[in-house]
Amino acid sequence: MRKDIWMRISLMIFTALLVTGCTDAANEEVLTPSITPTVEQSNAVSHRLVSTTVAATQFTDVLDLDLVGVPTSSKVLPKRYDGVTKVGNPMTPNMEIVKSLEPTEVLSVTTLEYDLAPVFKNADLQANFLDFTSLERMNKAILDIGQRYGRENQANALVEGYAAKVEQIQKQIEGKPKPKVLILLGVPGSYLVATENSYIGDLVRLAGGKNIVEDSKVEYLASNTEYLQKSNPDVILRAAHGMPEEVIKMFEKEFKKNDIWKHFAAVENNRVYDLPEELFATTGNLAVSEALDATVKMLFP
Repeated sequence: MRKDIWMRISLMIFTALLVTGCTDAANEEVLTPSITPTVEQSNAVSHRLVSTTVAATQFTDVLDLDLVGVPTSSKVLPKRYDGVTKVGNPMTPNMEIVKSLEPTEVLSVTTLEYDLAPVFKNADLQANFLDFTSLERMNKAILDIGQRYGRENQANALVEGYAAKVEQIQKQIEGKPKPKVLILLGVPGSYLVATENSYIGDLVRLAGGKNIVEDSKVEYLASNTEYLQKSNPDVILRAAHGMPEEVIKMFEKEFKKNDIWKHFAAVENNRVYDLPEELFATTGNLAVSEALDATVKMLFP
C-alpha cells in the first residue's frame, strides 16, 4: 500500500513539474493582397491560433503559421512571435487572456490533456491536444496541422527530414549489439524510470538502445534500485527537468550516498550521462535530429 501511494504522489509531482520545462500584443496573420487568394491564404486568414506549449510554438513557426497567443516561458520563442500576447504557463494557461483572443483553436499536448481538456471545454474553446510522445506520433501531428492549415509542403519537408535522420542512424548502428539502457527522469526531490513509451525512451530505441523496462504500457514507473541493479544496464541516462541544476545535484548525491549504484555496470564503466534539457525534453520538439545524434554518441562511444 505504501508503495502504491508513493507511486501516485510521485506521478502527480511529475505531471505538475515536467511539462513546465518543456516545454507578447495579439498578432493576426496578414493576408497578402491578391485578387484571388490561394487555398493556403484562405485557410490562414480564417483561423486564429493560440499555442500554449513551447514545442507546439516551435512547429507552428516552421510551418509558417502566425499565432495570436503564445506560452509564457523562460525559453526563447521563435522571433516571428515577438510581441504576440502571452497566455501563461503551459499547465495553467490564463483562460481570461486566451478567451479574449477569440481563438478558433488552442494547441496543447496530450500529456496535459487529462488536466486541461475540461478547462478548455468549460471555457467553450476548441482545443487540439498534439501527441508528441514519440517521433512517429509527432510526425502524424505535424502532418495533420499542415493539412488543416494549408501548410502541407512545410509539414512534409519537416517529416521527411526526420525520416532521413532515422535512416542515417539505422545505417550507422547496423550490426552493432544493442546496449541495455536505464533512463532516469528527475525533478527536485524525486525521480522515475522512463519506459520505451516515453519520448526519451523512443529516442533511445531509435538510436539502437534497449530499454531495461519492457512490456510496460505507461511512460514512467517508480524506481526500485534493487530491480534496476539486477537488470544491469550498460548505460544510464539521467534527464533533469523542472529545475535542471538542482536535479543534477540530486542525482549526484543519490549516486554517491546510495551504495547500490556502485554495483551497476554503467557506473563501474563510467557510462552515466546527464542529458541536456534543451535537447531532451519530456515531449517531442524541434531538436529531434540533434537529440538522436547525441543519443547515438552516448550509446555507441
